[in-house]
Formats: sequence, C-alpha cells, structure tokens
Amino acid sequence: MEEGTATPITKSAAAKLVKKNFLEALKSNDFGKLKAILIQRQIDVDTVFEVEDENMVLASYKQGYWLPSYKLKSSWATGLHLSVLFGHVECLLVLLDHNATINCRPNGKTPLHVACEMANLDCVKILCDHGAKLNCYSLSGHTALHFCTTPSSILCAKQLVWRGANVNMKTNNQDEETPLHTAAHFGLPELVAFYVEHGAIVDSVNAHMETPLAIATYWALRFKEQEYSREHHLICRMLLDYKAEVNARDDDFKSPLHKAAWNCDHVLMHMMLEAGAEANLMDINGCAAIQYVLKVTSVRPAAQPEICYQLLLNHGAARIYPPQFHKVIQACHSYPKAIEVVVNAYEHIKWNVKWKRAIPDDDLERYWDFYHSLFTVCSNSPRTLMHLSRCAIRRTLHNRCHRAIPLLSLPLSLKKYLLLEPEGIIY
Repeated sequence: MEEGTATPITKSAAAKLVKKNFLEALKSNDFGKLKAILIQRQIDVDTVFEVEDENMVLASYKQGYWLPSYKLKSSWATGLHLSVLFGHVECLLVLLDHNATINCRPNGKTPLHVACEMANLDCVKILCDHGAKLNCYSLSGHTALHFCTTPSSILCAKQLVWRGANVNMKTNNQDEETPLHTAAHFGLPELVAFYVEHGAIVDSVNAHMETPLAIATYWALRFKEQEYSREHHLICRMLLDYKAEVNARDDDFKSPLHKAAWNCDHVLMHMMLEAGAEANLMDINGCAAIQYVLKVTSVRPAAQPEICYQLLLNHGAARIYPPQFHKVIQACHSYPKAIEVVVNAYEHIKWNVKWKRAIPDDDLERYWDFYHSLFTVCSNSPRTLMHLSRCAIRRTLHNRCHRAIPLLSLPLSLKKYLLLEPEGIIY
C-alpha cells in the first residue's frame, strides 16, 4: 500500500461505528441523523444495545433468578426502549415509522413497561397508537399497569385503562396482585378511585389472600421514617366506602384490624372498628388485635398506644389475662396512659413482683406519681364505688360502649370516664 493512502476499514469496524453513531443519535435525540442511518439500511432497527441501567428501569427478572452483581448494573435494550428511557419522542416516532418491533423484550420489559415506569405519558400514547400490547407481562410477571406506582404515572395508568387495559389482571408471579393492590401499596388514592370506578374488584385477593384494604392498612406506616401516611388512610376510607369487607382474613387469618394494630395506627383502627371490624378475631397464632398492639407498643415511637387500647376495649375486646398483666407493663412502661387505660378495664387487679421488675428505674422515677398511684390502687384494698359503677355499666354495654355511652344523659366528663379516657393517675 502506498504511503499516504488511508487504511481500509474492515466490515466489522464499520458495523461498530454505525452502531456507535446510532446509539449516539438516540442519546442526543438527533432524530435526523437516526433517520438517515435507517434510510441507508446500515443497521437493523431492532439492534440490541448493552447500556448502563443501575436503577433497573430497563430490566426485569423472574423471582428466584440469580445474577452476578455486575449484570444488574447494565441491561439490554433496543432503540425503542432507549427513546422511552430518555423521553425522546422524535426518535421514538422515527423508529416506529421504520417498523421497529414494538413489543420486544430484550431484558424482560417492553417499551410500554419502561414508559409507565418513567411516567412518560407522551410515549405511552404513541406506543398505544402503534399497537403496543396493553396486558403484556414483563419477565417478572407485571403488566404495564403494575408499573404505574408514582403520582406522576397516574395519567399513564388512566390512558391504559381508557384504551382497554385489564384493570383486574393479576401479576404472573408468586404475589398475584391486581393493579388495585399496587395502587393501595404505593398510596395512590386517585388511582384507587379510578380503578374501582372502572371495574376493579374491591375485594380481590392476592396469593396471600390479602385484599387491597389489607395492603393499604399494612403500608400505612412508613417503617423507615416511622410516620403514618395520610394517603394510605384516605385509601382505606375510600375502600370501606366502596363496601370492602372489613373482616376479610388473609392466609394467616389476619384481618385488616390486625394489621392496623400491628402498626399501632389508631386512626385506621378507629376506622375499621366503626366499619364493623370484629375486635376479638384471632389469627393463626391465636392473637387478637389487642395482643398485636401489645407486641409493638415499645417500637412505634409515633404511636399513641393509649388510644389503640381504649378503642379496642370500648368495642368489646377481651382484656389481657390478669396473670399476664406484667407484659402490659413491659410493653408500656414508657406510656403510663396506656397502662392506665388497660388497668381501668378491670374491676380490680392486684399487682405482683413481676410488675415492678418490668419498670426500668428511669421510667419509675420519671412517672413516679402515676406508678405510685398504680401500686397503691392495685393492692388489697378495693377500688372506688365510682370505678366499680363504671365497670358495671361497661359490662352491661359490652361491645356497644363506644356507641351507647355518648348517647347517655351525662356530663361530658363522666362520659369520658366511662370510655376509659386516661387522666394521668389511677384512683
């Protein structure tokens, strides 16, 4: 070869260069350059690229699959997937005009799945207009509706349903959840209302026999922040208004009330009880809601456990077995008002040495006036006639206390007394 002449490019190198230019055009939304490459038929419109995907927006795997960690940082994707990922509508239209395969799943997701996860309404509309399958499963078993999990993706979900997406289609995996379960989980009240109005079954159950009401109740506590979600509370209120079964039981026989009690969520407990939840339903381990409150009182810093106990007892919940009362002290030693509510549900209960052992010294000192009154009252001496009268009235009304006592012709202070309103001291 003569000096100064260019080195000829091999066929393989030329293909790599075209692929590189194609990818760069996609990333920069250079749809003119993209169109020119496709017109010249230099590359297949469905060429698959390996790209960075640390957030796993492009990838979907079956549960139980094992992959090395480095594989999870990248993903395979066609030009359609990348156009949707970047929100490049012009490139998306060019690719579709050149007959790109619209339902391709190189790494488990179709472009429509990605569009919903990215909450890109324009891309959703375009893909639907060009024949994207609305009810297609990802490799993980989710439909496009199941990827609508954020407030910004609500319009995408509505677009899919208006175009005929199945609002009751369950995931094809071990969870078997409907889009209504998903909306309840992620706290999207607007989407919950929309799904129900468009035919979603309110009491549909997942693989664990949980209804959307049970799901919303459980996720109403943001565990990391230990905060209660108003959005989930609203969803529960809506589902109950839509006649959701308040005493539905999951495969462990837990009702939504059990889940609300586990969260120490007095707002939802009140809502469930007023809707007809049975206070004494037992789960597979023989625990009623009051036992659940007892188990978690010490680890729910945002809770007001005294209200939880008060609600349950006023709706007829069975009291803690007296010989086990030291467990109430163990759980509630930092919440004297909660102890007061539970103690006042008995005509008389006598303390024992386990009670004192259950109170840390610093709490005993901090709440000395209360604990002094507790041990004084729970001794061999009988309770006051006023307290015994309260117990007699409550025993007669039983599970109607919450409803009947407010109707009595009594001063408000007496009504509060009958309903076990804590006063900070026991007498």
